[in-house]
Amino acid sequence: MAKTYSVSLEKVIRENALETLYTPTDPKDLFVTSKDINRPGLLLAGHDAFFDPKRIQFLGLAEFGYLNSLTADEREESLRRFFETKPVCTIVTRGLEPTAEMLPLAETYEVPLLRTNESTSAASAALIAYLGVELAERITRHGVLVEVYGEGILIVGDSGVGKSETALELINRGHRLIADDAVEIRKVSSKSLVGSAPENIRHFIELRGVGIINARNLFGIGAVKLTEKINMIIKLEQWNENRVYDRLGLEDDYMSVLGINIPVTTVPVKPGRNLAIIIETAAKNNRQKRMGYSAAKELMMSLGMGPEEIEEPEINIIEEWL
Repeated sequence: MAKTYSVSLEKVIRENALETLYTPTDPKDLFVTSKDINRPGLLLAGHDAFFDPKRIQFLGLAEFGYLNSLTADEREESLRRFFETKPVCTIVTRGLEPTAEMLPLAETYEVPLLRTNESTSAASAALIAYLGVELAERITRHGVLVEVYGEGILIVGDSGVGKSETALELINRGHRLIADDAVEIRKVSSKSLVGSAPENIRHFIELRGVGIINARNLFGIGAVKLTEKINMIIKLEQWNENRVYDRLGLEDDYMSVLGINIPVTTVPVKPGRNLAIIIETAAKNNRQKRMGYSAAKELMMSLGMGPEEIEEPEINIIEEWL
């Protein structure tokens, strides 16, 4: 069974600049668990099938237009039918003034009532995007996440292989740190993963022999970033003379992370190799591959091979993170 995540109503209000008209208790003690939102026009009209009270409800011009077309008794009955389902939260949009029946019914059934000056479409789109991140399926893995030339690079490998030192060199070269040691990975859509650092260790890097440093304080605000989409995984490992490493780039290895395949490149580590430059090059090359260009294929063709002779690489899942 999939784990259910939640976000406090207090955080939803703060992050989305919502006005509080009524809450039955401290918003810190109220929680939203559904990423979906709803406009309850059908319920107001009497059709209650498939209504989900776990969703945040929006009341906009269409709902108010319908309510204002009713008599006072009909309007109270319609709103009572809505509020007695006890939705997790109701948001009035466009700065509209609640009807005379709305606030007393919200208090009776203890339904939080909020307001925004945004249009319903704009407010719901922003809230869906926000909840998609806050309530996304997630895992935490050991590694370092950096942004290199706009690419989110997750660096993984055994402890002591040089992940943090490589991240420090990348920061010194103008790139940005998202997370060191622990990376929280969220599945924000069926195709996208976003990584961030746990709040209590954000911006910190552990360097053996030096200790803990704060990258934001040492290198400035431009050296760090809160979140980044994960485009590629770099796996660092000690050089193994008995292993044959890919020298052409015709092999496509992937890690399956929460059901999404992320390209992975294994980089052997030994004295004299500049890992920062290698990762910079890998980031640029990965972006070109996403745009449809392969330097390895161009080399094969320049050596006389036709397109039909160059086999398309199979998707090789080397590891799975669930």
